[in-house]
Amino acid sequence: MAQQPPKKMKIAVLTSGGDSAGMNAAVRAVVKMGILRGCETWVVREGYEGLVKGNTEAPSNYNPSTIQGNPINLPDSLKNDTLVRNLRFGDGPLLRDGEGDTSDASHSLKGRYIIRVGWDDVRGWMGEGGTFIGTARSTTFRTPEGRLAAAKNLIKEGIDALVVCGGDGSLTGADRFRSEWPDHVKTLRANGDIGDEEVQKYGHLKIVGLVGSIDNDMALTDMTIGAPTALHRICEAIDNINTTAASHSRAFVVEVMGRHCGWLALVAGISSGADFIFIPERPPSSDNWAEEMCACIKAHRNVGKRKTIVIVAEGAHDKNLEPIRADDVKKVLADQLGLDTRVTTLGHVQRGGRPCAWDRILPTLQGVEAVEVLLSATPETPSY
Repeated sequence: MAQQPPKKMKIAVLTSGGDSAGMNAAVRAVVKMGILRGCETWVVREGYEGLVKGNTEAPSNYNPSTIQGNPINLPDSLKNDTLVRNLRFGDGPLLRDGEGDTSDASHSLKGRYIIRVGWDDVRGWMGEGGTFIGTARSTTFRTPEGRLAAAKNLIKEGIDALVVCGGDGSLTGADRFRSEWPDHVKTLRANGDIGDEEVQKYGHLKIVGLVGSIDNDMALTDMTIGAPTALHRICEAIDNINTTAASHSRAFVVEVMGRHCGWLALVAGISSGADFIFIPERPPSSDNWAEEMCACIKAHRNVGKRKTIVIVAEGAHDKNLEPIRADDVKKVLADQLGLDTRVTTLGHVQRGGRPCAWDRILPTLQGVEAVEVLLSATPETPSY
């Protein structure tokens, strides 16, 4: 009896939680490496919410120059070439331009959240910020019913491997989804949604997580995707603030992101020569943080420094776990030191824009490694 050829792995990649520069590079790397290793590659729009919604519409025959991703009129020698057979599927421009939900009936992504993509569909994504495939914080996926629907939609499309790029919450959800997968398969079989053949084929979900977060807050991870670019944005902003602060001999309180992690505040403070930094990991040691800060800044002013920069991480607190807010710092500087003080909250400027060089290299390396891990994974392999 002739042996059946090995089943081709179908890999889907999604981005979840807050966006970060480098996510597009990660998606691109997973897609291109997957194709080079003989896999079918898919993207999931709108994160876990897209998994829950799945596909209710069939793809349109928009691009007449492609048939299942293949250019027509191919010589016989290229018809089975992996790259050629996965060259493009026509939805790349809609994803890149953010026009997937257009009302144009001839070509739209409405009703389609799990989409097959080819090599050219992710061309030019490396240097673009944000995430072209969208991200959303899905409350539905947090429920057992939502995760069951997600499992059904993956099996419906024949997908047996998943790459998730997101932060702590997104990767926690991915690990839970993987641990519950066998139970979801049993429930779908009991409900008659899948047959015995699908149970055999999709009894195990291979899953890999890539840490995409500007906060750099994941344990055992040297650097998260998006953190270097966010740091670059903060340093640029403080460099600009420095000139006007020195001109007017003002104090500026700069609030940066990071949630409960002070990495951005700490490293930006070192990089920009800030006078004082508030981070959650190391609150001021004295009971009166205002006196401690004022003593430091007064010493700087006494030696002739014309400007003052104080950086506050958004999760900063004192030794008693009471929040330290930018407006609180401003009031202290104005009332106790008499400084003309302004507050600048950088907000989402830190998250947006094109990725720096390292946020192109790092997600590319991680995307390549993610595909290799999926190809070598077994049911006994832990989540990565």
